Formats: sequence, C-alpha cells, structure tokens
Amino acid sequence: MSAPNTTNWIRAGLLGLPAAGALTLWSSLDPQPDPNVHYEAWSSFVTTDHYVLTHVFGSILGLILAIFGTFALGAYLTRSRAGRMGLVAMVTTVFGSALFLPGMGVSAFAAPKEGQAYLAGLEELHKLPDILADTMFALTSLLMVLLVFAGNLLLGMAVWRSGTLPKFAGAAWAGAAVLMYPMGLVYEATVGPASTPPTVVAGAALMVAGGGWIALGAMRRPSAKTTGAAVQPGVQ
Repeated sequence: MSAPNTTNWIRAGLLGLPAAGALTLWSSLDPQPDPNVHYEAWSSFVTTDHYVLTHVFGSILGLILAIFGTFALGAYLTRSRAGRMGLVAMVTTVFGSALFLPGMGVSAFAAPKEGQAYLAGLEELHKLPDILADTMFALTSLLMVLLVFAGNLLLGMAVWRSGTLPKFAGAAWAGAAVLMYPMGLVYEATVGPASTPPTVVAGAALMVAGGGWIALGAMRRPSAKTTGAAVQPGVQ
C-alpha cells in the first residue's frame, strides 16, 4: 500500500479515539442504580430498551472504536521519538480492551435477563453462591483494569514525547485514564458504591477532548516522515 493511502487509513483510525469517548460519555450519562443497595430498581433499569441500546451502541461500539483508534495511534507513533513506547502502549491497551469486551457482553445481554428473572419472581437468583466462573470473571476484570489503565497512561506519555503530536493532547488522554479507572475505584471505595461513578463521565469527556486533539494534530501533520520533521524513529 502506498504511503498516502496508509496515512489516510491511520487518519481514519485516529477518529476512533474521540468517537469512542463520545459514545462512552453518552452511555455514562444515565447511571444505573447500585444493585448491592437497590436491586429492584436496578432490575427495572437494566430491562429497559434504553439500557440495552446504550450498552450495545455506546459502551461496546465505543470500545471497538477505541481499539481501532489505539492501533492507528500506535502506527502513527512508530515514526516518532516515542515509537517503542507507543507500540508497547498499543499492545497493552488492546490486550486489556479485548478482556473488557466479554464483561461488556455480560452487562449488555446477561444483566437484562437477570433483572427480568427478579421482576418475574425469581428473587433468590442474585443470592446464589459464587462459582468458578464468578471468580474468573473478577480476576479477569482486575487484570483488564490494570492493563487498560497502564496502556492508556503510556499512550498519553508517548503522545507527549512524540514530537509530532500536541503534548497536552497526550496529557488529556492520560488524565482520562486516571479519572476513569483509579479515581473511579477510589470514588466507589470512599464516597459510596455506584455503578457509574461521575469520574467516568468526566474521564469520557476528557477522552473526547484529548482524542479529538490527537486526531486533529495528526491530520495537520500526517507523519514525521512526510513532513520531514527531524525526529529519530523510536523503533529500532
């Protein structure tokens, strides 16, 4: 594939970053009730069409676009000062995001059936003892959080060090990861459990800003090679 065509594919992929942030923001605006405290209200909430649509076209589609955007950003960064860091960040983020997809599927498709069962009178369903599947789901979720947070933090750092993209766009992207993951966990542990902490909404808004800034910077300056910028490739 010729260099101009490759550049156009990378540009298109980078648009996935702000699009992912926008879809995540949309799906987070109406937080669901905490099932540990208000199980009946949660059951009613997750059985609505709005819940399913926001999870499928907001959370899941947003995550898929984030994966495409991460691949594009990793490819773009290979010709920058932070090429090696960008590739490590890309692999880490995509690995974690792939682990996130099964959990998204459980939330989008299994939770409504659980809520429907409770509302139909099967009130002991959520009180069943944990089995191996529950333990594996918890461990996978923990690994996912660690990988997605670390990967996106490294992506922000790579953008900052790239010499070809706006530094503060990288700072915004890394800040979004801090708000959505560790700050979200801190909020749940201190302020009180909530299905969608407000830090996630703030982080998603920062994703839109940071991702859009990254994409715009790349469109104005497609690559270090084509613009003749004096940078040293980071992949050797």
